[in-house]
Amino acid sequence: MANPTIKCLFSAAVLASAVLGGVKVTAAAPLQYNLQPQEIARDTWLLQGKTEDFSRKNGGNIVNTAFIVTKDGVVVFDTGPSFRYGRALRQAIASVTDKPVVHVFNSHHHPDHFLGNQAFQDSTIWSLPETGKQLALHGNGFTDNMYRLVGDWMRDTEMRLPDKPISEAMMSQGLEMGAHRLQFYRFSGHTGSDLVMLDKTTGVLFASDMLFFQRMLTTPHTPGLDIWRQELDKLKAMKYRKVVPGHGPVTEGSAAIDQMRDYLSWLDQRLKKSAEQGLEMVEVINLPVDERFKGISLSQAEYRRSVVHLYPAYEDAQF
Repeated sequence: MANPTIKCLFSAAVLASAVLGGVKVTAAAPLQYNLQPQEIARDTWLLQGKTEDFSRKNGGNIVNTAFIVTKDGVVVFDTGPSFRYGRALRQAIASVTDKPVVHVFNSHHHPDHFLGNQAFQDSTIWSLPETGKQLALHGNGFTDNMYRLVGDWMRDTEMRLPDKPISEAMMSQGLEMGAHRLQFYRFSGHTGSDLVMLDKTTGVLFASDMLFFQRMLTTPHTPGLDIWRQELDKLKAMKYRKVVPGHGPVTEGSAAIDQMRDYLSWLDQRLKKSAEQGLEMVEVINLPVDERFKGISLSQAEYRRSVVHLYPAYEDAQF
């Protein structure tokens, strides 16, 4: 067995970029998210993720998280993909305010939205009741998969379940925090249990993964494209000034909703026609995405994934 002292000295030498035998050994870059909060409305701050897929380069930072500063404390919407991200989010909040984080909301059960929960032990974490159940069933599996996808960025990350379900009374009455009135909505198009939050004071709509913009949507847990399209119509009809999607840039107006609805309609028709023509899944996977969607990040890759997720149901509908 190697001497622990020698191992430590060797590691230190590597990390100090020692020159050994004329070869410079460069220190590994630190795993830092370097989150930069952007103020998008009064008291309202966004941490915008990359429009990419999970990788060891980005550490899973592909998600939008946000926080609202009020005189009664801070409200956080989603906590990111890892404990390390959650701590970086806390630091970003501390750079803006010394108010405590009082409430945290997990929008749904996908790992990039809740695995920062550990950093908020002193806050109350809320989710829809169905989301809490999904996390209890699948959260540990999602956590293990994230370790495989992004490696050391996940170090010390463990799943922390939400503390409380959002009650029907809270859904109907909303939440007053200082001068901000928050209203909550239950949707299902993305995962079957999707929380949307509207700050009626500023008009900022936190749509989470009910909405993707300039980054192609994902479909592994959608209950159906028709349901998602119908709920996008409900989102569009709401009174808001700005929309924060789960992935992609903030928008004013309905540009993000229109882009998504257009794609979902196109995808639905593509899969229906392919099934009617008797195409095999591999044939549908290899079809190109329509030209109007090629400028969206990961459009072809996510289209292929969606075919795998959804096409069997379209084939079954033909029999």
